[in-house]
Amino acid sequence: MTFQLHGWEPPLLALALEARRSENITTAEDLIEEPARLERAYARCEAITSVHSRSFHLASGLLPAEKRQAARALYAFCRVSDNIVDQLEGNVEAALNNWRQRVLKPVPTEDDPVALAWADARLRYRIPTSYAEQLIDGVTRDLYQTRYYTFADLATYAYGVASTVGLMSMHIIGFSGPEAIPYAIKLGVALQVTNILRDVGEDWRAGRVYLPREELELFGLSEKDLAAGRVHDRWRDFMRFQISRNRQLYKEAWPGISLLHKDGRLAITAAAAFYQAILDDIEAHDYNVFDRRAHVSAWGKLRRLPALWWQSRKAGSLTIGD
Repeated sequence: MTFQLHGWEPPLLALALEARRSENITTAEDLIEEPARLERAYARCEAITSVHSRSFHLASGLLPAEKRQAARALYAFCRVSDNIVDQLEGNVEAALNNWRQRVLKPVPTEDDPVALAWADARLRYRIPTSYAEQLIDGVTRDLYQTRYYTFADLATYAYGVASTVGLMSMHIIGFSGPEAIPYAIKLGVALQVTNILRDVGEDWRAGRVYLPREELELFGLSEKDLAAGRVHDRWRDFMRFQISRNRQLYKEAWPGISLLHKDGRLAITAAAAFYQAILDDIEAHDYNVFDRRAHVSAWGKLRRLPALWWQSRKAGSLTIGD
């Protein structure tokens, strides 16, 4: 199995390996033994996931029951973290710091279902605490940085808000070893860049431009073009370049599927495929991401599942956890 390494990847790999050294060493005494309270907490995470991300809800539904509830606790933790940053009133930084302290406790002391379910999942699957800290640091970045100059800058941001999610998901699913880490980083960057390409108009209205300024300028574009929201040849060329690179990242991340436990490969294959289909929708609507949000219908996702199941079965030659 070969791995193509881009210049922006080694610093991110170093971050991931450093965080991995904080892996939780869990004993039976550490686990939360409150079945009724945990059941309610996980049910709350399930509800949050079903409301806020149909794609993640469908993909995580392909996991076995215990892994599924842990994945949805992870999603709820990420969603709450992101929502705090996006709130318009109050001291956002203080609220985020308070959340950081509550959610990283081994056993939350407050009646907080998301924090409780996430703590249980984190302990049971030995998810390194530093990955969760890196995610909170990543979403915090939105409080003080609204522009990115190079793709390397953007990839660092994407690592914080997306690759960390993949790295934590790997612990829930099960993986062969540290050789899987670079693939999770790459897939996380690909997923986040897809989000960014989809949400150009929405982000602009929120005062944020994630598209690398260096690359906008390379295609003769500026923020005035984003403000105007018009699709023209320079914009089409820019988006073709972005989508082509994004698809290449998905392709390079694909071999990592074989390094996951077999009962989680379909879920990750599906999640990646649903996001790649967003790129198809952007193209089908002439790269207009200014006043419409590219999406894939529920039927569009469901009809892909048989082929995705077959792809996940064929993924690589390694069989983890047979």
